[in-house]
Amino acid sequence: MSAPLPGSVDDTLAMLGSAGYVGDRELATVLFLSLKMRRPLFLEGEAGVGKTEIAKVLAAALGRRLIRLQCYEGLDVAAAVYEWNYARQMMAIRLAEASGTGGNRDKLEADVFSERYLVKRPLLQALEPSPEGPPVLLIDELDRADEAFEAFLLEILSDFQVTVPELGTVKAAEPPIVILTSNRTREIHDALKRRCLYHWIDYPDAERERRIVAAKAPDAPVALTRQVVAFVQRLRGEDLFKAPGVAETLDWATALVELDAVSLDPAQVSDTLGVLLKYQDDLAKVRGLHLRHLLDDARMDVTTP
Repeated sequence: MSAPLPGSVDDTLAMLGSAGYVGDRELATVLFLSLKMRRPLFLEGEAGVGKTEIAKVLAAALGRRLIRLQCYEGLDVAAAVYEWNYARQMMAIRLAEASGTGGNRDKLEADVFSERYLVKRPLLQALEPSPEGPPVLLIDELDRADEAFEAFLLEILSDFQVTVPELGTVKAAEPPIVILTSNRTREIHDALKRRCLYHWIDYPDAERERRIVAAKAPDAPVALTRQVVAFVQRLRGEDLFKAPGVAETLDWATALVELDAVSLDPAQVSDTLGVLLKYQDDLAKVRGLHLRHLLDDARMDVTTP
């Protein structure tokens, strides 16, 4: 059963919290406005800061279906909207010819281009009515798709309809709740951004990141959580090719719990640094004497009131 949409910013913040997402008031405000105004929400930020998780949490909290379109280079209409099941169509044609009913070409064409041979992809699925209400449509990592697909998407987000030439126009009775994400590997065109509400998701501060780790990795001791977050916060201040996101913080805290760690030990940190950093140059830069300095600074951050 679906839940009603939140009636205020405070309700939105509480909804996120009840689903395990540690958000802030700025995010809750733009999310509330997106739901109220029925406008897509465009989220940008570094990889691993929780953009995708917002759509998942929203679908779970509202009791709506989550439909995810993962973008990639070369994404086209066949993968994003619809395509015909050509194998089944050919089989139907051959069966009709074998049974002698293939002479009526118009009837046969109408049959093989009926909805039962249509393979519905995420964008078309999101336009269909659902008993629990409009679904949450997650268009993930839009910056990975080509600009041609971005232009096509612009049309869909304007009218929430698509045309299947053989069947006609499919229009949503109620627009889906749309969340778009981008890691900003390229700029998204202004025309698409204008149709959305925008929010930049930054790395959390230490206090909020501790709350996130406490919620998502509850087995981690409090002292270890504080040290882990302090160390990661220090790492983000370094000149790295890719700073660790919140996802890496959670993975690292979980890994250290599995190793029965109760505090950060230099040797153990060095051994597990690949959970946080995913590029050899970054690993080489942080290991060694630099690692000890970072650990000392992180411990000082924890002990300083």
